[in-house]
Amino acid sequence: MATVAVCPGSFDPVTFGHMDIIKRASKVFDKVYVCVLNNTSKKPLFTVDERVSLLKEVTREFGNVEVEDFHGLLIDYARSKKASSIVRGLRAVSDFEYEMQITSMNRVLDESIETLFMMTNNQYSFLSSSIVKEVAKYNGAVSELVPPIVEEALKEKFQEQT
Repeated sequence: MATVAVCPGSFDPVTFGHMDIIKRASKVFDKVYVCVLNNTSKKPLFTVDERVSLLKEVTREFGNVEVEDFHGLLIDYARSKKASSIVRGLRAVSDFEYEMQITSMNRVLDESIETLFMMTNNQYSFLSSSIVKEVAKYNGAVSELVPPIVEEALKEKFQEQT
């Protein structure tokens, strides 16, 4: 039986930290669905369609990764994909409390789907999409933080806003 996992996030934009988790998950599971969620508590820079498109481009090399968007409860999406696991990346202790709340709620909704945490590579432990957007907004160098296609998309997005 194939092992299936869901790797959710807002990915606004996708960073090398996200890529680290996706790549490692693709080595552990037979199939990984990268699920772009529309987080209503955040004001996104990129539309859901733009984020899906960027993710499809940067994950193309992983043959067992599929990128989709979903509106609704993550646990419903995981069930629809017959996933046994949700993979979440942790950067620091500060991420843990929030992730524990989400994981506990998901367990109440469906205890058959496990959440697995992967610590991101130390070189990306400080990295967040918010930091990337802030640096890119002021024309700072983000080439060490995001794939080239994402760097270009950030430049274009901020040029449109000026």
